[in-house]
Amino acid sequence: MKKYAIPIFSIAIFFISCGTQKSKSQPWVDLLSNNISQNWHTYGQQKAGTSWSIQNGILHFNPTNQPKKERGDLASNETFENFHLKYDWKIAENGNSGVMFNVNDDAKKYAQPYFTGPEMQVLDNNGHPDAKIFKHRAGDLYDLIPSSVETAKPFDEWNKAEIILNKGELQFILNGKQIVKTTLWDAEWDKIVPASKFKEMPDFGKFRSGKIVLQDHGNQVWFKNILIKKL
Repeated sequence: MKKYAIPIFSIAIFFISCGTQKSKSQPWVDLLSNNISQNWHTYGQQKAGTSWSIQNGILHFNPTNQPKKERGDLASNETFENFHLKYDWKIAENGNSGVMFNVNDDAKKYAQPYFTGPEMQVLDNNGHPDAKIFKHRAGDLYDLIPSSVETAKPFDEWNKAEIILNKGELQFILNGKQIVKTTLWDAEWDKIVPASKFKEMPDFGKFRSGKIVLQDHGNQVWFKNILIKKL
């Protein structure tokens, strides 16, 4: 049998290539692991308010009988740029909430997270008045782009949502269907934002990275299986 010699440099290239491919694969991170303050804080504060709690892997916002200091939008401790976010949500009857991203965490400069961060709407489409407003329904890129198809379930039922942002390419997926696809920061984006309610907010949608924020809109809302992977 004839033997063939494999050049040492070829072996080296092979292992370097394998190592490079392995390093590009990022793990999924569970943002509901451990206690809430390890991953989240109330926007503008140092820790999470008691209106937000985790029980049996479910994050629940309940503003009932809570003082103002214990309420507020919940912001991730970590900053994300290119990412794939997965989460399940359900909303109370007639309820409203949302998931924002690329939020600048400077609460002294920006009084609200929506001054900087776009939002995937969370809503009871059958009960909340916002559902009558174009681009304000569940799954919409709030006030900017409507869902191409509506897949949201009724209040008190779990929905599976995904937000994928990679180098400006944005996708929303709700209950297995891609419902929004657009490009941030291009010429079209520069037309969409000035035509929205965010036109008076000069830094809205400008940041290329930021916090993930879950909205306190005054209604009970639940989240579970919040997983994120850096791209």
